[in-house]
Amino acid sequence: MSTPKIELLTSATPNGQKISIFLQELGIPYTTTPIDLGANEQKTESFLKVNPNGRIPAIVDHSRGDFPVFESGAIFLYLAEHYDQDFKFHFRDADEKSELLQWLFFQNAGVGPMQGQANHFFRYAPEKIQYGIDRYQNETKRLYSILETRLKDNEYLVGGKYSIADMSTFTWVRWAPWAGIDLDKFPKLKAWSEKIEAREAVKKGLLVPGGEDQIERLRKDPNVEDPFQKWVMQGQKEIADKHGK
Repeated sequence: MSTPKIELLTSATPNGQKISIFLQELGIPYTTTPIDLGANEQKTESFLKVNPNGRIPAIVDHSRGDFPVFESGAIFLYLAEHYDQDFKFHFRDADEKSELLQWLFFQNAGVGPMQGQANHFFRYAPEKIQYGIDRYQNETKRLYSILETRLKDNEYLVGGKYSIADMSTFTWVRWAPWAGIDLDKFPKLKAWSEKIEAREAVKKGLLVPGGEDQIERLRKDPNVEDPFQKWVMQGQKEIADKHGK
């Protein structure tokens, strides 16, 4: 296998940090292209060639004909297939592989979208809509309770080992306070998250791309200036302008 030349196009969000953590865990060479969400760089023509959906993260594998991959779950599976051939972070056994896919999709289809909506209504909505806050906070808590039950008798989500299913979920769980979720009410999940956060590769991955873990700053001080607010509200305005209010 030729030396990988992975280019990671990313920002310091939970979805972006997932992939920088995995690249650090793999220990393979990669470069980082920071994407300034506030400057709308994810909507530029060059970025849209990599990800037509205009979202981070995305990768370009320059060692495989400049092959682009977008969507964090798809990136995990691509990197695992090509660069985790010893199955350190995924599984060879068909049943364990199926379990991994189930928990990976649980995060991508459930935890991320629901917690993202909780973040929006709790932090960003121009009017306080209590129904929206309650709806998405409660759904996030419900999903967390499923993770809590899973971790009651399991050290990790799948197969007794740390895998991409854990990495994918961890970056959202550690940001629970920003959505108004008290992680102390989920002690197994909190302990699991803290154990993952103590890994050296994880610590390094959380600092990509700019050398600062913005989420750590936000979760410690809810009143700190929010680097994501401009981007979130700008995106809402663009959608309204394009598709009508």
